[in-house]
Amino acid sequence: MGTGTHPAGRPRAFDEEAVLDRATEAFWQYGYEGASLSILTAAMGINRPSLYAAFGSKEQLFQRAFARYQDTQLAAVRTALDQPTAYAAMEAFLRASADGLTADNHPAGCLSVQGGLSCSPENTRITEMLAAGRAAIEAAVAQRLSRAAEDGDLPEGVDVRALARFVMSLSEGHAVQAAAGASREQLHASVDIALRAVAGSPR
Repeated sequence: MGTGTHPAGRPRAFDEEAVLDRATEAFWQYGYEGASLSILTAAMGINRPSLYAAFGSKEQLFQRAFARYQDTQLAAVRTALDQPTAYAAMEAFLRASADGLTADNHPAGCLSVQGGLSCSPENTRITEMLAAGRAAIEAAVAQRLSRAAEDGDLPEGVDVRALARFVMSLSEGHAVQAAAGASREQLHASVDIALRAVAGSPR
């Protein structure tokens, strides 16, 4: 943290991880294209030469920020999915997602949904990176449901990939709604309905 040097050999005068977290919030709030260099440097509290020296290009900065964000998200997902039944795992995932999307210590919604869904053609790498991040979370959900199916914890014949996609679609839809101002209580009410719809096994 903050131990690197810039090309002149002088130590950086900032905490790189803290600065990266502030960049993440700027990308989260404005999206990749909306987060101009002026917005980023103001949020990060550093000037452009320091940004370039520490992180390279804007795209490289986003890659670093998103990788840090994604690691945190995957850890939270795995914790939520570590429940004894498929139903409990889906509920824990959706409840934790609703809480995270409406937490007050970062912008509402989800960086992987809001960061670059509408990027211009020259920034398709950003869209692809975010899609891969969402796919990794869906894969973790599908893996947990596959294990449940093997254990007989889901009704016979359930399409676990379709069920995982349904769970992710609800979570991603909640991200859009949270960004538009939906409350935590409203998201949890949607989770209640979804859980009734997929309750193939008892609580």
